[in-house]
Amino acid sequence: MAISIDDILQAAEDHQASDVFLQEGEVPRMKINEQLMIFGDENLLLPAMAGLWQACGGDTMKDLDVDTGMVSRSGTRFRVNLHKVLGRLAATLRRVRTDMPALSKLGAPEWLLTRWAMQEHGMVLVTGSTGQGKSTTLAGMLHWMNQNVARHIVTIEDPVEYIFTNNRCMFTQREVGRDTPSFPRGLRAAMRQAPDVIFVGEIRDYETAFTALQACETGHLVIASMHSATVADTMERFVNLFPADQVGIGLHLLSHQLVGVLCQKLMPSVDGHLTLLVEHLQNGGAVRDWIARRATSEISEYMTRANDPNCRTFLQSIAVAYEQGIIDEPTAIAAVGNEAEFRRAARGIS
Repeated sequence: MAISIDDILQAAEDHQASDVFLQEGEVPRMKINEQLMIFGDENLLLPAMAGLWQACGGDTMKDLDVDTGMVSRSGTRFRVNLHKVLGRLAATLRRVRTDMPALSKLGAPEWLLTRWAMQEHGMVLVTGSTGQGKSTTLAGMLHWMNQNVARHIVTIEDPVEYIFTNNRCMFTQREVGRDTPSFPRGLRAAMRQAPDVIFVGEIRDYETAFTALQACETGHLVIASMHSATVADTMERFVNLFPADQVGIGLHLLSHQLVGVLCQKLMPSVDGHLTLLVEHLQNGGAVRDWIARRATSEISEYMTRANDPNCRTFLQSIAVAYEQGIIDEPTAIAAVGNEAEFRRAARGIS
């Protein structure tokens, strides 16, 4: 009996897969803990793929690329992109999660993120490269707020990855392309919707960056993600979104509105799972002046040398994780990229 789409989606739910990859004539695959895994050993046949397309409202003859959605037999929502590969039917499905991650169990500094979440206004940035758990940390932060403070939270996302149920907070979740044309348009509209908090799925252009800072100036807390590797890189990438003649304005606004930056990486742990390592910096005092002057070297030096619990480097996090037996030595050295530097850091905490 040929494998069914229902069976694949049920397996995705059972294994907590984030994404499912289906192509006519190929074995199904799914992403579990950021690892691409093969499901079964049977190729998907045309009738199964055609049935999926039709169930999602796609036309197998006319459509080439369709963004849509579906609900599985067990009630799980998926965002779906229907497309073709060398003329064959294909689809990528992302599971929309409702199982809220507890901030205390993610490995992020809960004491710091909850403090930032209690701010009345300003900007909190959670950054990292693709697949490093930014969405999970941000969802955990919003979930914590939903349990502890009464606020109206407007989200602008592309795509929506978690569905929140109103508790102490009221959520207005809006998806780019379906509920609003773009991040900047969604942000401007959000400021007319009486929000306390605005969550921006990603800051990736000047208009979004500038509008987000304006929202902070007018008394809103903006929580957002960016693709950047370190805290210093986050500062540079944010400012580089501004045109050359607007960089001074961007630096001024960022120095006054930034609450803090949390940058994160997922690394393989000794137990075969992934562990979260972070680099973070809270704005204030000399840091504010360094941001305004674009003095990223001073920021990096301060993070390395200062005995300040509000800041930590990746090197320090890696050394601590190694000392605690969470990651092994080869993983730690590979993450640092310099064995001598790692050993100096490890000696410093032993």
